[in-house]
Amino acid sequence: MAKPKKRNLLRWILFILLAAFLAIYLLEGSNWLKRIRYPLLYEDQICSYASKYEVDPCLTAAVIWVESRFMPEAVSPKDARGLMQILPSTGEWIAGKIGLADFEEKQLYDPEVNIQIGCWYLGYLTSRFPDNRELVLAAYNAGIGNVDKWLRNREYSRDGNNLDYIPFSETRNYIEQVLKAYEVYKEIYPSLELQCSNSSSFGKDYD
Repeated sequence: MAKPKKRNLLRWILFILLAAFLAIYLLEGSNWLKRIRYPLLYEDQICSYASKYEVDPCLTAAVIWVESRFMPEAVSPKDARGLMQILPSTGEWIAGKIGLADFEEKQLYDPEVNIQIGCWYLGYLTSRFPDNRELVLAAYNAGIGNVDKWLRNREYSRDGNNLDYIPFSETRNYIEQVLKAYEVYKEIYPSLELQCSNSSSFGKDYD
């Protein structure tokens, strides 16, 4: 006689768990599931440096998600490091630009330093390719030299200002992934842009 009671209890527990899950889903909508897939870590650092270098914080978060899935110890096959996957040579160059004294390559694993360098670089690329997010992301992935070369090639750019075709499949996929993640971050973290817009901006210098 004890077994049927046990089964009934298990059914009630299962029912309550399913009801709780459904309630959470209905209250949060699909954002609840999206936030599991697209987390937002290091929000203070993103806001601080996105504001300082006048870059979109949601784009910064999207780049981090695609580059490293928010894992500060990430290393690529090309030796790009940290959250925003900065090459040591790029990190050293930017460290000199932003006055980061005694820079060492191991600092690229520090979220604070990595996000600062990555945001400066996104801001620098935006100054090079204003109002063209696709070119900014192409340069972040493939390098400024390649983007400039493609823009001069009529096979890839008819007007010299926009890319009609990107010859690197990796870069095409990268841009697609970042822009998709960007739209998701704007949707599920609407307070991020507001919070960053309220942060103090210290100005930028890309000379």
